[in-house]
Amino acid sequence: MSAGRRRALAAYGLLVPGALYLALFYAWPTVQMFAISLQEGSLERGYALTWHWATYGQVLTKFDTQLLRSVTYGLIVTLVTLAVGYPLAYAIAFRGGRWKNALLFMVILPFFVSFLIRTLSWKFILADEGFLLGTMKSFGLLSEQFRLLATPVAVVSGMIYNFLPFMALPLYVALEKIDRSLIEAAEDLYANRALAFWKVTLPLSLPGVFAGSLLTFIPSVGDFINASLLGSVNTTMIGNVIQTEMLTNNDYPEGAALSFILMAAILVGVAVYAKVLGTEELTG
Repeated sequence: MSAGRRRALAAYGLLVPGALYLALFYAWPTVQMFAISLQEGSLERGYALTWHWATYGQVLTKFDTQLLRSVTYGLIVTLVTLAVGYPLAYAIAFRGGRWKNALLFMVILPFFVSFLIRTLSWKFILADEGFLLGTMKSFGLLSEQFRLLATPVAVVSGMIYNFLPFMALPLYVALEKIDRSLIEAAEDLYANRALAFWKVTLPLSLPGVFAGSLLTFIPSVGDFINASLLGSVNTTMIGNVIQTEMLTNNDYPEGAALSFILMAAILVGVAVYAKVLGTEELTG
């Protein structure tokens, strides 16, 4: 056996543990969940695989509002975190200097606290008589009837706070990898800073934009904690519906069908997004 073939086999061998892990803990549960989505029955009578495809149409009609709301919230969160995270990552990468590590630590600092506790803290911050709204009401800046809790603003605000690091960190990695000499070359060719950013920095940072968008959009669309703690019945997301169907109503086929519809919608959205950005920019 040639040395090249041995190196190729060794490389593929390194993939075996990860492939087995994914097959055992992702692929097989996904197949099982798909089978559950095509079952009929009840918890009392038991469920049987009948290839009942009509469940997908039923849940789409029944929960179309929650599905659309989840995608809308996910898009808003992704766009806002991108608008906030890009300048933040840019400042750390290009202007951080000796404070770069400290600033990065501040970005990841929320991860040292439980996701649930962080979301609950927003419930106190946005409370009707909390230190934020309560103070503003005491100075007459807001009416006594004004409230943020149990509104879409509260849910989206909590999601933006929780998912901002998922956007900022990939952006920072992409910006940090940019060769500064390329920007200097653009300026030497009489490009001002704005033009150099538009023609050099932004295109080279697109892999970070793509990765950060995925890491933000996917969990935000499926999130249910923020909607549960900061929202109301009018802000219910598809994750809340799946949780209720699975754990409260014990309607496993509907919960599984909703999960696959959500997965399919995300995959289509990601494919379109990658096509818009261009695969050559993402792999360059």
